Amino acid sequence: MKVLGILLLVVGVAGLAYGGFSWTREKTVVDAGPIQLRTDQRESLPIPPIVGMVCLIAGGALLFTRR
Repeated sequence: MKVLGILLLVVGVAGLAYGGFSWTREKTVVDAGPIQLRTDQRESLPIPPIVGMVCLIAGGALLFTRR
């Protein structure tokens, strides 16, 4: 239970600090034989602040309470 509590605390802090995750994906726009046109497409997954707070509270509860 302590490991899960620590993991939830880390996820909560990261969610509040960064506000989400983003990454870049390469996408092929045109594929005409030997000619290929590609573009980079940026995608993101926002994490609402309420989810970060819930993770912090749940992680703290798991870490600091006894069974």
